[in-house]
Amino acid sequence: MKTNKPTAKPKKPSAPRPKLLPVSEETRRWSALLESELLTWPGVVAKRMFGFRALYRGKRIFAALPSSRGFGPDASVLLKFDPMPPALLQRAKSENRIHGNTPGKGWFSFTLNSDADLHNALEWLNRCYESARKGRSR
Repeated sequence: MKTNKPTAKPKKPSAPRPKLLPVSEETRRWSALLESELLTWPGVVAKRMFGFRALYRGKRIFAALPSSRGFGPDASVLLKFDPMPPALLQRAKSENRIHGNTPGKGWFSFTLNSDADLHNALEWLNRCYESARKGRSR
């Protein structure tokens, strides 16, 4: 007696996962400073996520700070836009500290090189925070 078993569909090859590397003490310090400021903003909550501190405005994630792991050797804050407004995208393209699609669609990274970069990082984080307010919930 033969049974009609459904045939399994072949899986699409997935993109390779980015390597998460340990972050420096300096990067942890910068992240802690940024997180302490962001947690004073209305509706912001931080949760652990794969060696990062994911920052939410309500139910929407808007950023991630490296806690114990990071993408690559540099100190990068992850910014989430869904989508990034066109005028802001043009500005991001001219900013050498911002890189796109890290780790995926809608994500950008802002590289920190010194304490002086924290102010600019907060400006970009504020844009993500405002974008999370305007966007649709998922």
